[in-house]
Amino acid sequence: MVGEEAYRACLALARGKPEEGFERAANMLAMRAGAPARHCLAVALIGRGRYPEAAHALEQVADEARDESLRVEALAQAGNVWIMAGDLKRATSVLGEAIRNSPNDADLYIDRSIALAGTGSHFEAIDDLNRAIELDRKRAEAYVFRATAYRQVDAPDLALQDVEAALALKPGLTEALVERGILRRQTGNVAGARADWIAVLQREPDSPAADAARDNLEKMDVKVR
Repeated sequence: MVGEEAYRACLALARGKPEEGFERAANMLAMRAGAPARHCLAVALIGRGRYPEAAHALEQVADEARDESLRVEALAQAGNVWIMAGDLKRATSVLGEAIRNSPNDADLYIDRSIALAGTGSHFEAIDDLNRAIELDRKRAEAYVFRATAYRQVDAPDLALQDVEAALALKPGLTEALVERGILRRQTGNVAGARADWIAVLQREPDSPAADAARDNLEKMDVKVR
């Protein structure tokens, strides 16, 4: 077994310096440190971009874990890493197992909704987001994700309601502004859409939301530097 302090130190090293964290975790595994060492190894693998290996390792951590909180954490991480690896069906399955073990965790439903939406299962994603919001009504990102899913199933009024709910919780939330811009453009409010996307560029010019804003502005033939 490995002590809690050594385990946490390994995780911190794996996150900050994946190569060194990988070596330390490998040494701990050689000493039969079990699930904690494998968890550290998986985190290092994520940092090295080796997502399928990391996800498999995390699933093994969940199988070996004696502590229920570690089991759920490992399953949640594995699901997210499978999303990063592009295996959305595996992500959905693993996150489903995590939810069975922790049915009142809003994060798990949000994560699974992302995987479901990625496979085109938008109604199922909405179901998960409904549950997430039921568990925590202050999760602005859950409203944004549900707005996107509503837009995909041709429910723009519900989508706009969710975007406004997200912005009420977090004024200026760039992901919500991107989504509202899309909804505005679809209803012919070109000026409003442009204003939302330019606001995103001003707030977070180097973010993924800004990339989405630029793409949408270019679609409207707006020259963006």
